[in-house]
Parts: sequence; structure tokens; C-alpha cells
Amino acid sequence: QVQLVESGGGSVQAGGSLRLACVASAYTFSTDCVGWFRQVSGKEREGVARISPGGGTTYYSNSVKGRFTISRDHAKNTVYLQMNSLKPEDTAMYYCAAAPCFRWRDFSTILRDEPDYWGQGTQVTVSS
Repeated sequence: QVQLVESGGGSVQAGGSLRLACVASAYTFSTDCVGWFRQVSGKEREGVARISPGGGTTYYSNSVKGRFTISRDHAKNTVYLQMNSLKPEDTAMYYCAAAPCFRWRDFSTILRDEPDYWGQGTQVTVSS
């Protein structure tokens, strides 16, 4: 069974940092674009970061640009999201998702349709 498993969430104070990890099993997403999304209950899902198969191209939403960094390690079949200077508005459930790159809107973190695979999510809570 293909699985994407997120980890690394937690509760931190504003200004703190967290590193999220997305690990794939029974699946190699080395040829896919992989992104991180977040969602608050009752709110629209927001794509915050996307990375190309080779890792050389990344995109970020304006709300996290300059604070978050997405990276990947093919040997570990893992995609990371380093989150610095966290703000209370970053509080959300964070998910990773994978899909071929042509299904993403050009130069953005927006996926045109549903991803091939979602993780179960990891909660990030940032207090004032």
C-alpha cells in the first residue's frame, strides 16, 4: 500500500522553528513534483511550497516566502519543509502531496486537481 507519512509537527512559540518530513513507502516520487499544503478547519486549503523532481526548482506562496524552505533527499525518499520565524497564522494541519509536475499550475504551489497521494497530516500550532 502506497503511503505518504508526515512528521515533525508540534507546538511552538511565535518566532520558533520546526522541520516537517514527508516519507514515501511502496512508492518512489523521484519523478514527481511534491508539495506541502496546509488547512485550517473550515478554511480553504493552501499550497505553501512545491519542489521539482531534481530539487533544483522550488515555489512558495507569498505568505511563507522567505521563512519556509522545501528540500528533498532522494536516497531517503523524503521531502522536508523547514519552517522558520513561525507566526500564529501558520497554525494548521500540514499535508504533503505528490503529482506529476504538469498537473501543477506554472510557477506556483497550486495543484490543478487532486494529488495522486496524500499524507495523513501533521499538526503545527504556533502560539503568540
